[in-house]
Amino acid sequence: MGKDVIIACDFSSADETIRFLDKFNRIKSDPQASCDSVNFAACRPFVKIGMELFYAEGPSIIKKLKDRGHKVFLDLKLHDIPNTVKKSMEVLGAYGVDIVNVHAGGTIPMMEAAYEGLMNGAARYAEKPLLIAVTQLTSTDEATMQRDLLIDRPLTEVVEQYALNTKKAGLSGVVCSAHEAARIHEVCGDDFITVTPGIRLAGDAASDQKRVMTPADAKAAGSDYIVVGRSITAAEKPLLAYEKCCEDFIG
Repeated sequence: MGKDVIIACDFSSADETIRFLDKFNRIKSDPQASCDSVNFAACRPFVKIGMELFYAEGPSIIKKLKDRGHKVFLDLKLHDIPNTVKKSMEVLGAYGVDIVNVHAGGTIPMMEAAYEGLMNGAARYAEKPLLIAVTQLTSTDEATMQRDLLIDRPLTEVVEQYALNTKKAGLSGVVCSAHEAARIHEVCGDDFITVTPGIRLAGDAASDQKRVMTPADAKAAGSDYIVVGRSITAAEKPLLAYEKCCEDFIG
């Protein structure tokens, strides 16, 4: 499985998102180059659409990004009763997204229903989307989990069990901290995908994330995909920041 850097496009509108992504039409090594003469992925990076952007723009933002050649991770973290999640996933599957997610805390039956619905919705596509589950948010540390959620087990144990539940439900992998990626691969197998947010370039602020890691360290830890937001989107030179992430994680 190839590794990739996913840019978290946590913008408030389609216009803002497209203006940002237009910066990727040229690459550092040749400012005059077009996408036809360079690695296409360098011009059309894998992107994540979160709740803010999707709720503001609806399905049209997915179509715009897919028409531009981007792979799309739709990060809505569904968590509801199984039937509601199944029907919702049937809708999302029809959009042609590449990755979509649920909360693993929704239980195995909910995740099984989500998978069935997603595959029904994506039936017309030759390449089926990946369904993954969130274990614990990277903004949650062990003390917060135990105090606010009343889960008295160690965080690593909880994440591991959620990953095992996700695999049992037939999903492709989990969203987890890069700190947990190696252990999840140990218990769930190398083909079980780990998508790791909370990635920051060295020297960047952690902000509201509590379990963070650099791209190079995430690579060493065994992450399959890293999700990078403000280290790229808020950088003075976003393309250079993206290339740095790719060099450290993929190169």
